[in-house]
Amino acid sequence: MTDGNGAASAVDRLHPALVHHIVNALGWRDLRPLQREAVAPLLDGEDAVLLAPTAGGKTEAAAFPLLSAMEEQRWSGLSVLYVCPLKALLNNLVPRLEQYAGWLGRRAGLWHGDVRQGARQRLLRQPPDVLLTTPESLDAMLVSTKTDHGRLFAGLRAVVVDEVHAFAGDDRGWHLLAVLERLQRIAGGPIQRIGLSATVGNPDELLHWLQGSGHETRPGRVVAPGVVLPDASSSQQGAPQEPPPGDIELDYVGSTANAATVIAALHRGEKRLVFCDSRATVEELGAALRGKGVTTFLSHASLSLDERRRAEAAFAEARDCVIVATSTLELGIDVGDLDRVIQIDAPGTVASFLQRLGRTGRRSGSTRNCLFLARSHDALLSAAGLLHLWGRNYVEPVTAPPEPRHIVAQQLLALALQEHKIGRVLWREEWNGLPPFDRGAEPILRHLLDEGFLERDGETLFIGPSAEERFGRRHFMELTAVFTAPPQFTVLWGRKEIGRSDPMLLTEKVEGPRVLLLAGQAWKVNWIDWGRRRCFVEPSDLPGKARWFGMAVDAATYALSRAVRDVLLGADPPVKLTQRATAHLAEARDRNLDLVHPGGTVIARQGDDVRWWTWGGYKANATLAASLGGLADASQRFTDAYIRLRSDLTPEMWREGTADAAERLCLPEVDDKALRGLKFNEALPPRLAAATLARRLADLESAAAILAEPTRFLRQN
Repeated sequence: MTDGNGAASAVDRLHPALVHHIVNALGWRDLRPLQREAVAPLLDGEDAVLLAPTAGGKTEAAAFPLLSAMEEQRWSGLSVLYVCPLKALLNNLVPRLEQYAGWLGRRAGLWHGDVRQGARQRLLRQPPDVLLTTPESLDAMLVSTKTDHGRLFAGLRAVVVDEVHAFAGDDRGWHLLAVLERLQRIAGGPIQRIGLSATVGNPDELLHWLQGSGHETRPGRVVAPGVVLPDASSSQQGAPQEPPPGDIELDYVGSTANAATVIAALHRGEKRLVFCDSRATVEELGAALRGKGVTTFLSHASLSLDERRRAEAAFAEARDCVIVATSTLELGIDVGDLDRVIQIDAPGTVASFLQRLGRTGRRSGSTRNCLFLARSHDALLSAAGLLHLWGRNYVEPVTAPPEPRHIVAQQLLALALQEHKIGRVLWREEWNGLPPFDRGAEPILRHLLDEGFLERDGETLFIGPSAEERFGRRHFMELTAVFTAPPQFTVLWGRKEIGRSDPMLLTEKVEGPRVLLLAGQAWKVNWIDWGRRRCFVEPSDLPGKARWFGMAVDAATYALSRAVRDVLLGADPPVKLTQRATAHLAEARDRNLDLVHPGGTVIARQGDDVRWWTWGGYKANATLAASLGGLADASQRFTDAYIRLRSDLTPEMWREGTADAAERLCLPEVDDKALRGLKFNEALPPRLAAATLARRLADLESAAAILAEPTRFLRQN
């Protein structure tokens, strides 16, 4: 295993028994560039982020050096954690890591919510060397009275965070960081942190984030060989990007039914993965494809675990078939060799597109490909804007949500459960000085005491009655999950679980039988057990309905909205456009001709309807609507593209009202309904809960940039 690029020195540092099996069991003649370059920093104990496209060998790039270090440094007991955002991804990875560990006489084990109690008990009696798990399961182990976490985690030396970008961009990332700091206290020393990621726009910042409290004291490195850097004009300097693949096409189809017709007609005999960004669309498209005789499987979060596993296993073994999925199949879960990826409408980010694109082109001689099928003019513009960004080598930076005060409250309660009692002052040390879990958490601690979530006895704190009442069910399991899932009803055909349905679909008025669409099949509702949240069904030939409420796709960012404006101004994405897409893009440009201008923003009046076309994205427009005061209409209505203004607005009023607006930008207002979606909001003072959510709804930087642009007034007929 040598070549002229340093392979020999990298391989020589791996354990000889491991190299023997890499050559003879895997049949590898060489390591990939990422795997070679990761050996030295990981064996030297450096923190790292390893960047490569999907199926780029990241798991082995982390596992081989850590297993070598395990042998050379004689680590014992549970010494490596492998953390994933999805249980399905863990299930997919565990056979590989069991094999690699077994080559050295070591063991890998699995622990998450679907692992049976007997297997957990065996794992606690004989801990594996490598544990594959989720952050929620780690927190549950720490707070459980059945787990001796002091003994179990005492020898922890390293953690691998797979799909680290998926954590860093939401509250699960803050939760993960806080749990790792608590584990570091138990282990009594630094834990090496290794993140695995596909392409992101800010890899150095992502590494800094992953290092937590140790970013100033531990060396770190971004390992990303073979990437192409954007040109100097890119807004994300240093953002890695894959070489352009060979086959990306944008088409306009106008409806789900037409999308099914196109998919059924194209690429027969090939294995196709179709991404949709809602579960309802997955169901509708799946049913339409089956109606056309296409072998179709479905995968989304509201299908039962057995249903998803059957679909994914059957798809992996089949050839001429389609699997229709939400983002559940975006993150590296193996469904075999794919021929095609098809995207219905558009994902919300370039990073998500790259993840999906990376599911193809794995076989030698094949190219990465993706066909976009837009069902509306808005979807066509969003897809064109996204591909325009991608063509400029733009990838979104991954940023942690600001001011996670609710996660601070959750962690204080979790620590009290873990230690049974905590010191009134010493609690600050448990997160090793990591903000915001430091001295700045004092106001949240006082609220927890005032409201009975914590109780005090002298200088010690312990769980109070309010926490027992609110979070104590099922041994405080609700306390370990940092996101709120809407309540759903389990749908059963006899004793077989099909999946879960939104309760509003079971309560809305219908004429005739109530028929659900789930797992691509219509089901007639026979009986609903309201107390136990169960719905009993039987197959039906009647048309069914699929809908999940409150699960809207994320609103457009400033970058994406501005890219859509660029498309309306004439920019074409660097991909194949069908005749239909070209014609409908031309129609959209004609329709929006007066609402875009290369020199700034436009205020357009049509009768009493006055709109400021900022093309600023949802958060920037929310910030501007809240900051305009009397210039905005009374309801402060806005979209990604525009803000409604008062009907009697004049240019003079506008100039006077916005002269100093950039200096007095304020956060959007938050209503009570929105607050209920913030997990643990009741453990915060209402003022801090509202401030947390308001800050997350704002984009102050982009709002200020929009205000700095010239604005032209236009009267429409």
